[in-house]
Amino acid sequence: MITSIELGDFLSHSETKLDFENGVTVFVGHNGAGKSSIIDAITFALFGKHSRKTNKGLIKRGATQGFSKVEFTINGKQYQAVRKIDSKGGLFAKFSKKINGKIIEIAAGERKQFGESMTHEIEKTIGLDFEKLKIASIVQQGELDSIIKAKPKEFKELINAVIGIDRLDVASIAMKEVCKNFRGNIKEKVGYDDTHIEILRRDLEKYQIELEESKPQKELLRTKHEKLQQEITELRIKLEEDTPKIDKIKQLEIRKQELQAYAIEAIREIQHEITEKERKIQDCEECFQYAGLKNDLESKVEKVYQAVEGTQNKIQELSNQVASLREKQVLAAKLQLRDNKCPVCDSTVEKLNPLFQEEHLRKELDLVQEKIVATKKEQEMYHKKRLDFAEKLQNARDAEATLKAHSINNEEELKKIKEEIKVKKMNVQKIPASANSNLLEIAEIDSHSKIIFENILKLEEEIKGFDQIQFTNLKNSINEKQGNLSQIDQQLGAITEKILTNEEQIEIIQKALTELKTVKEYMTQLDSIQSNIFSRDGSVATSLRSWALNTISTKSSEYLTLLNTKIQRIQLSEKARDITITCYSRKEVLDLESLSGGEKVSVALALRLGMAKLLGASNLNLMILDEPTTHLDAERKKSLVGVLSQLSNISNSEMPMQFIIITHDAEIFDDSTVDKIYKFESAEKGTIVSTL
Repeated sequence: MITSIELGDFLSHSETKLDFENGVTVFVGHNGAGKSSIIDAITFALFGKHSRKTNKGLIKRGATQGFSKVEFTINGKQYQAVRKIDSKGGLFAKFSKKINGKIIEIAAGERKQFGESMTHEIEKTIGLDFEKLKIASIVQQGELDSIIKAKPKEFKELINAVIGIDRLDVASIAMKEVCKNFRGNIKEKVGYDDTHIEILRRDLEKYQIELEESKPQKELLRTKHEKLQQEITELRIKLEEDTPKIDKIKQLEIRKQELQAYAIEAIREIQHEITEKERKIQDCEECFQYAGLKNDLESKVEKVYQAVEGTQNKIQELSNQVASLREKQVLAAKLQLRDNKCPVCDSTVEKLNPLFQEEHLRKELDLVQEKIVATKKEQEMYHKKRLDFAEKLQNARDAEATLKAHSINNEEELKKIKEEIKVKKMNVQKIPASANSNLLEIAEIDSHSKIIFENILKLEEEIKGFDQIQFTNLKNSINEKQGNLSQIDQQLGAITEKILTNEEQIEIIQKALTELKTVKEYMTQLDSIQSNIFSRDGSVATSLRSWALNTISTKSSEYLTLLNTKIQRIQLSEKARDITITCYSRKEVLDLESLSGGEKVSVALALRLGMAKLLGASNLNLMILDEPTTHLDAERKKSLVGVLSQLSNISNSEMPMQFIIITHDAEIFDDSTVDKIYKFESAEKGTIVSTL
């Protein structure tokens, strides 16, 4: 049991120390006076847990640190748990044991990585962890009689929590993860897991059926393939025999085209030769009459040239005479007689020399100029003759050059060429130029055409009797059969691949099924464990609940005998998925709805004590009721006080319990038999606790 609680700057408590004994201790005071803080002080000192949001929220406002110390006894041994918290979040924790007034440290701090955990040591000592303590020993506001008001399914969940069946859920999840991982490993190894067995069996049956159906299909296709291959081979032999004839047909056509082309080219060459010779005749025919005049024309051109030069010289002489006469005219104009006196020597002269007479000189000058004009006319005449003779001479020379260019020496040669042209024209008329002409006639052109024609006759003889339409039909037949053969090849490949795939799949599936059969047996066992052991409604959980319900029923009934009620026994039972509460008097079964308020509180309290006993393992034996009167009317509050007054009977029994009652209804204990009552009051410096 808890022997003392000491608080320092913890929540609203500056400095508070409470002492406890066996039996009932009541905390009274108004809301907010710090009563419920004692619950946080107990759970913080023992487990480091509380109902506040953060650890720093436990420190009294204005203080830098706070602490909670709880001393308790178990089986006659004294223990002390202390935890401190500062404003920086630093924690100090120590769990000790008192022996002969000396404090011996058991554990300090929560360095779990070093194997040190004060909370773990306290859990081993008390036999409860924080969650179980809340269920077994702390009844929050309004929850006292909720246990008998709860729906059967909700009550079952409460029982599950009390006996730890909720841990089966954790184990079940872990088991599912194990199964999942196991299946995953099997699937990674085998390719399948036990959930695929039926699918694999259906696949196996499908592959076996397909395999049986495919084998005769393969044989049928193979027979068709062999037959068609034989037909194609025979046709190819025939085709190979006739194929050279196709080449010869092509050669024949080429030779015919060659002969016709040769004929056309021969005609073209002869016509070209005729044209060239006709042009030669045309060029040379008139050249002989010009070429014979060459020597005479050369002589005439020379004479005319000399005559032109003679007239040119005469014109020059006459031009010089004109210049001389003009100079004399100038001088004569200066030598005029004046008074028959000589202008030079002033001698008497009857008349001047005619050479110095202007009139004489004028006449002489006119005469010379007339001669110049006549000479120029003569020169022009000679010049025209020279041009005419030069032109004729050039024609003679051109005619001579043309004859020389065409290698014509005389008119007899030209006549001979004319005869050749006449013969060639007659030969051209005999050559057929049409593509459809008689090749035999074309072959008469020359020796080369005859050789080509003989090749044509040879090729025609070699392809005699060959039917090209039949040959084409033969090729088409081979191609068609080859296409059919390719399709059969594809079908054979597909059916062979299908058979191999089916055989491989059958082998794989059979091997997998052999392994999965063992896996299935193992998974069946795991599923059995899952459903029977780890399921909330499995045989293990049902057995545990049955044992827990019987234990709680027995303990609750024992506690009820210590309370003054007409109820002698409580029986908890599980039906389907619900848990029901049945109350018995000495003579009859009592309906919960027919019980008085005090009797209901007694039943609820007895059940809580029964569950606490089941969980507590007779270590702490503590029960805290926080505001049990909340939401109770006056009659039920009075009934509750009557029940609480009887708790001393339980405390003094063979299985003593320690009760802490927290309530703001102080007046209800005025006439009670409860001795230990602490009054909590709010003050400026914090909560003040006094004994009533």
